[in-house]
Amino acid sequence: MNLSSSRRRFLTGAAVGAATGLVGTASRSAAATSDTNGPDEIEDLPDEVGLETVIDGLGFPLAVAFAPDSDRRYIAERNGRIWVDESDGLRDEPLLDLRETVVTGGERGLLGMTLHPDFAENRRLLVHYSTQRQPGTPRKFDHTGVLATFEATDDGTRVRSDSERVVLEIPQPANFHNGGDLAFGPDGYLYAGIGAGGGGGGGGQDVTTDLLGSVIRIDVDGGSAAGEYTIPDDNPLVDRKGLDEYYAWGFRNPWRLSFDDGDCFVADVGENDYEEVNLIEKGGNYGWNVKEGTHCYRGKDCPDKASGPGLGGDRFQDPIIEYPHPPAEKNVSGVSVIGGYVSRSDTLPALEGAYVFGDFAANGRLFAATRPDDDDELWPTTAIEIAGETTLEQLYSFGRDDDGAVYALGMTADTGGLFRIVPET
Repeated sequence: MNLSSSRRRFLTGAAVGAATGLVGTASRSAAATSDTNGPDEIEDLPDEVGLETVIDGLGFPLAVAFAPDSDRRYIAERNGRIWVDESDGLRDEPLLDLRETVVTGGERGLLGMTLHPDFAENRRLLVHYSTQRQPGTPRKFDHTGVLATFEATDDGTRVRSDSERVVLEIPQPANFHNGGDLAFGPDGYLYAGIGAGGGGGGGGQDVTTDLLGSVIRIDVDGGSAAGEYTIPDDNPLVDRKGLDEYYAWGFRNPWRLSFDDGDCFVADVGENDYEEVNLIEKGGNYGWNVKEGTHCYRGKDCPDKASGPGLGGDRFQDPIIEYPHPPAEKNVSGVSVIGGYVSRSDTLPALEGAYVFGDFAANGRLFAATRPDDDDELWPTTAIEIAGETTLEQLYSFGRDDDGAVYALGMTADTGGLFRIVPET
């Protein structure tokens, strides 16, 4: 591949502080108590669900995509491989192998994958991965994040050689808080979650310098050459101070985003005290690094409006879901939120319309939240136990197929894999 191609868009950023932790976890604080909002028991939701193994034998699965024209699934591992699973099992050769290009360690790796809405016709897929520092990346930065397109063969089982086209490069100051998820919205545009790039409060409240701490929206079909992109005319910072790629900002580490009936859900990993899920609005500012969930990040008082470069007093948006870090007297607590999907499966009607998600430290549980009658209230959220022979020791990500069934990606005691969430039997 040629990352110095003139077709790429390259955006630099300012360095931010450092912290540690997988999926953006940080030091726990005793300030988190049981005062998180919203009840943690919801009537009519199941107490338990089961997991049906679809694929096992994987290492660190982070994303799944379902082919629209066949019984085929694509599963991305953090090390850079994308596998093909069909009705007769996992193919021996991967669809794509980027292990010589992708850098791992910390929270780096192949972090996102999605199929183009017209995949059945154009065979295009998009990936978001970490690679070595590229020309133009600031000297003190850790690596470069790359958003690229590839083209699969007609049978959808291999990527065509030399088909990579770099869409966007994002210099990353640290090897954690990189975000990385990708999804196409109902408008046909590509949305990408970009982490703030470090701990200690950095990122999120400057829309003029870089794309860190954001959800961006671009048109990957609008360029005059393969790999180029254009900006949707109604992006919120068009004709306003700030980078036009922005769609929403004020995030710490958006770990997984999804769409349902026009709604865009973005889970954002907190630092010391609270985890959150947001329902995204165009031009919304979700508070980091001034707020963590509905709470002040530092100090007892904090403003309800932004004051960073280019933000013009934008009012902070509260999350729809928040929960505390331990210790907490709630059945929903954890250290790093894993964003999920709204369940729409006929085979699991008890979860119809519920947003199903989890936490890196969930220990064999999933979470489910339901929309309240009052849109200004936090969504009631409860924990659902995983019953049966298959349980998760580590949760990494989620997916949803065309029938609305939700899948978990993670590790059991023996293997990593893809698991369909089903009724408990």
